[in-house]
Amino acid sequence: MLQWVLQYISFETFVWMILAFPLFGAVVNGLRSLVAAVRKKETSHFVTILFGCGAPVLSFVVVATVFVVLLGFTSHSMVTGPLFQWALLDDLIIDIGLKIDPLSLVMASVITGVGSLIHIYSVGYMGHDKGFTRYFSYLNLFLFFMLVLVLADSLVFLFVGWEGVGLCSYLLIGFWFEDEEKAKAGKKAFVVNRIGDAGFLLGLFLIYVTLKSANLDLGGDFFNFDTLKGYAHVLIPVATPVCLLLFFGACGKSAQIPLYVWLPDAMAGPTPVSALIHAATMVTAGVYMVARLSFLYTLTPTAMSVVAIIGAATALFAATIGLLQNDIKKILAYSTISQLGYMFLALGVGAFHAAIFHLMTHAFFKALLFLGSGSVIHAMHGEQDIRKYGGLSKRMPITTWTFVIASLAIAGIFPLAGFFSKDAILWHTYNSNIILWGVGFAGAGLTAFYMFRLIGLTFFGESNMDEATLRKVHESPPSMAVPLLLLAVLSIAGGWIGIPEAMGGSDYFHHWLGEVLAYTPVHGSHTEELVLGGVSFLWAAHFAIIAWMIYSQKRDWPTRVVEKFRRLYWLIYNKYFVDEIYDVCVIRPIRNVSERFFWKISDAILIDGLLVHGTGRAVQFFGRILSAVQSGVVQLYLTLFLLGAVLLLWKILY
Repeated sequence: MLQWVLQYISFETFVWMILAFPLFGAVVNGLRSLVAAVRKKETSHFVTILFGCGAPVLSFVVVATVFVVLLGFTSHSMVTGPLFQWALLDDLIIDIGLKIDPLSLVMASVITGVGSLIHIYSVGYMGHDKGFTRYFSYLNLFLFFMLVLVLADSLVFLFVGWEGVGLCSYLLIGFWFEDEEKAKAGKKAFVVNRIGDAGFLLGLFLIYVTLKSANLDLGGDFFNFDTLKGYAHVLIPVATPVCLLLFFGACGKSAQIPLYVWLPDAMAGPTPVSALIHAATMVTAGVYMVARLSFLYTLTPTAMSVVAIIGAATALFAATIGLLQNDIKKILAYSTISQLGYMFLALGVGAFHAAIFHLMTHAFFKALLFLGSGSVIHAMHGEQDIRKYGGLSKRMPITTWTFVIASLAIAGIFPLAGFFSKDAILWHTYNSNIILWGVGFAGAGLTAFYMFRLIGLTFFGESNMDEATLRKVHESPPSMAVPLLLLAVLSIAGGWIGIPEAMGGSDYFHHWLGEVLAYTPVHGSHTEELVLGGVSFLWAAHFAIIAWMIYSQKRDWPTRVVEKFRRLYWLIYNKYFVDEIYDVCVIRPIRNVSERFFWKISDAILIDGLLVHGTGRAVQFFGRILSAVQSGVVQLYLTLFLLGAVLLLWKILY
């Protein structure tokens, strides 16, 4: 089949189909949604599903094909470009091309594979929504821009995808924009990400200025990844500010301190959107960007330390907040922030492959967790408070046990996927900085605790629903259940390709990425690694068992504990009042300055009053003077004519 296809198109053109299919699906369903809105009639769901779900599936097939083809070559990397020149200036050339290598293939596989399952799940979850076609158009567009981001061969083209996923997150988080709170959540995500993007742009500008001032013969191609890698030594003097500025952008996209506040509010969107954002698309962008520029980050120990410290702090900080949340989706949101912190911790200690490994396994079990929560919310008719659940395991066995599998994976229980990826991060951190390892180790225990608190309150123990409500609870339809089962398999076995040599594996994932990622060697022994892995497993299992026992069987215990630590409970329950602090220290001052100076003085008085209205009044004033002269009386015109002639004559003579 592939040989027949390649008879008519080149392999490079075939690769571009990875992007073409999602874009085509987005355009077709977008136009259909627009026409339906104008005509005020519903579109065919079958056609929407055909294009909406078919596009990511076909894109995944192309990715898998490219992956298999490149395995047959000595080099697993290629560049398709340039397809065309986007910008051609005197000293700057921006080509558009795709970079295919082990890193981009891993990312594209996760995006299209997990994304396809989320699209299929959406058929059942969003089937009764009036914006069904518009929803799939946005979803396809989201996948397109994320694929642009990870397949781009330059920082500028990556930034196109970077901004594109920001736009799509705004559209999908505020999808139900008729609800003001949901619209505000979309705007919050958009604004916070623009703050981070400002840092990203400053980093790009600094790279450009530095390379341009070095008078290198680059032909104007300053941002291509291969070019940057080849001339990385030129950037050594500015490596620290460049990396920190780019990392600030990553903090926005990947929800790290101090720009994490948008992600919990992003739960306002449909649950499959939450799964897509948290598992396969937007929040992984920052992790990918830092990993892609590993050759630059290894030049600056200062920036690496900042990345590691912020990652560790975020991992622990978000985990503590997750302990006391009661909204099922917000618990998972804070768990995402925490897990992203682990990825940045790995990046900061030089374990770039471990960060991408955890990114991949996290995509499997986090997608499963969100889709499982969507299954619960769907069965509970929109209710998201876990305190109103309980005893759902008998009514929803598929959802229950797939959710348990995902929770075991994220908790780091052997031999599920999350154990191997999180253990790799903790092992490398242990060999780099024992304090950061302690922070990550503590966060791992909290992760197990809050996840099994969620399971205990939701699926086991006594039900907190009345009998009539409980009787209405049912398992989700096959379109939702099948993706859960497939993701459960990946959550179990998805990490086996990274089993370390200390445990008898070949660590294939590490070796696969070794071609493109920088690597900091670890000097610890296999025995130490095994002991540390065993301790981590027992630590997580211990907290998981305690949480399950308390919240499924002894639900009165937490109440008594709260009475003893009421102030600490209130602090954590209110998420350390970070949003309130931002509101007082940042939002209100900006709003006050905007209203009192930029609006009432600058806009109302200077621009509107002086320039706009003032200009109009001045013209009107002089117009009235001139109109007084134009009286229509001939005698007055003759008098003025004679007066002018006399003045002119006097000027000539004297």
